[in-house]
Amino acid sequence: MKIMTIFGTRPEGIKVAPVIQEMANHLEIDSVIVNTGQHKEMLDQVLDLFDITPTYNLEVMKAGQSLGELNSVLIEKISKVIEIEQPDYVFVHGDTATTFAGAFSAYVHQIPVGHIEAGLRTNNIYSPFPEEVNRQLVGRIAIDHFAPTNKNKENLLKENIDANNIHVVGNTVIDALLNISERKNNLSDKLNHLLSNNKRTILLTTHRRENLDDLHSVYRAIQRITDSYEDVQVIFPIHKNPVIREKAQEIIGENPRVHLIDPLEYEQFVHLMKQAYLIITDSGGIQEEAPGLGIPVLVARDTTERPEGVEAGTLLLVGTDEDKIVEEVERLLSNPKDYQTMSGIQNPFGQGDTAKKIVNYVKMKFK
Repeated sequence: MKIMTIFGTRPEGIKVAPVIQEMANHLEIDSVIVNTGQHKEMLDQVLDLFDITPTYNLEVMKAGQSLGELNSVLIEKISKVIEIEQPDYVFVHGDTATTFAGAFSAYVHQIPVGHIEAGLRTNNIYSPFPEEVNRQLVGRIAIDHFAPTNKNKENLLKENIDANNIHVVGNTVIDALLNISERKNNLSDKLNHLLSNNKRTILLTTHRRENLDDLHSVYRAIQRITDSYEDVQVIFPIHKNPVIREKAQEIIGENPRVHLIDPLEYEQFVHLMKQAYLIITDSGGIQEEAPGLGIPVLVARDTTERPEGVEAGTLLLVGTDEDKIVEEVERLLSNPKDYQTMSGIQNPFGQGDTAKKIVNYVKMKFK
C-alpha cells in the first residue's frame, strides 16, 4: 500500500509529522513524502526536528508570486509526482494552498484523499483568507475526513458529508506538542535569562493577512499593558513580513519590556509557550497547542474555526480592538481565580493518540 503525504508549510509539517512517523512503524506502508516548499527555511527546521526526509522537494516558491500563480505551479508539480508514484491514497492537511492543490491533483488522478484536520469552519470565505475556501474545497474532494472534534464533524454533516466518512480523532498537533514538550529545554541563554527575571510573560504572535491593517491597535494595547504592569514583559517572535515589522517597531520597538525576537524553531517555541503566563495570537495552531500546556489564549481575530476552545473556555476572542485586548489581559493579570479557571480547563483538541488512529483507519480501509 503506497500512501503519499503532501505538505509545504511549517504548521503542516508539524501536524503531519506524527502521521509520517506512525506510518514508518508499519512495514506494509510504502510512504511517499512530498514537500512543496511553500515555507522553505521554517519547514526544513521542522523536518530536521522530527527526523523526516522528503522523497520529493518541489521548491515552488518564487519572489512576488501571486496566489493564483502559486496554485498553478503547485498543481502542475504535484500532478507530475502523482503520475510518477501512482499512490493508492493521498494525505493532505489543513487549509493551505498546498492542501488544496494536493487534494485537487489527487482528485484529477482519481486517487482517494484523506483530509487531516477536516471540518474547521468560520463560514466567512474571507476570514481567514484564503484558508477558509481552501478547506471547504478540500471538503468536497476528500473521501475520508479526519476531524479533530465533534464540532468539526457537525460542520461536515451540515455540508452533506456522509457520516461514515467522518472520523473524530483529535488533532495531530497535540501528538507533536507532547513529543516536543517532553524534550530537554533548548532555549537560548538570552531567552532563559528573560524567563527567569520574575516577570509574567505575555507571548505575542501576529501574522494573519486579514489583520495587517489593524495591527497598530494590537501593539498599542501591548504598550498600555506594559505601562500599567511593571511585573509584565512581552516576548514577540516577530514575523518576517516587513509590514508587521514596520508597525511593531513604530509602536513598541523602543519599549524596554517588549522583546522583539526573530521567529523561533518549533522546539524552542514550544518551550517558550510552556513558560508564558498567557498568549495573545492570531495563529490557528497556537489555539490548539497552548491549552494542552495549560496556557490561556486571547485570540486576536474576530472569528475562529476552533470554537471548541472558546466554548470550553481555553480561548477568548478579543479581535484587534485595543480596549478589548487591554480589558481581558488586565482581568487575567489581576484576577487569579479567572486565570486559574481558564488555565485549568482540559484541552478539547486531543490527547496525543491521533496519528495512531488515522493510520490504523487507513490500514483497515485497504485490508
